[in-house]
Amino acid sequence: MTVHAFVDEARRNDTYYLASAVVDPRHPTALRRRLRGLLLPGRRGLHFKHEKPERRRAILSVLVGLDVRVDIYGAGCRRDEEGTRRACLTRLVGDSLDVEAGRLVLDSRSGRDEHDVHTTRMALGKHAEDAGLTYEHFDSTGDPLLWPADIAAWSHGAGGDWARRVEPIIGPVIRLDFPREARSTAADRPDGCRAHFLGLRAEADARSSELRPRISITIG
Repeated sequence: MTVHAFVDEARRNDTYYLASAVVDPRHPTALRRRLRGLLLPGRRGLHFKHEKPERRRAILSVLVGLDVRVDIYGAGCRRDEEGTRRACLTRLVGDSLDVEAGRLVLDSRSGRDEHDVHTTRMALGKHAEDAGLTYEHFDSTGDPLLWPADIAAWSHGAGGDWARRVEPIIGPVIRLDFPREARSTAADRPDGCRAHFLGLRAEADARSSELRPRISITIG
């Protein structure tokens, strides 16, 4: 089963997060409908950091019941946020190849989207033609499937009760500047967990990741 990934960013103090919401492409219409149902009347998009705490809790209670897994990549960004994003995106693209993702959608950053295109091309390298991975940018108001990444990145970065509430859909959390802190939770969860169905493929392909040539950017 191929998967699609929808990517958004967040910053918490001097830490940058790039979150990738991994979804089953067989049921996107139903998932988008559920996500649009979270909008208040007159709203076109959902930006989690602007919501009130009560609304955030209500949104998270719905999100953790959906078939989505969010992988998180993070690193310090005090000196160079764009460079940190580049490193996170490079790793994300490599991991997407490992699970044979078919589509990568990134939240548009207006004039900076070309940076992502260059980074993605470099990360794909010689695999660009045979990887079967398409990539593009969308405004977050144009596709609700970008919202889970925004929600998860904010909640995970906030820590405390927010991180606890979003934990059921969080997959691997990878710190590029502190590799030993990287963890993977989705594959260890019970079969009934919403994140489990997407964790199985990642677990099965993990052994092959070391064999695939990959561009690496080190932070720190």
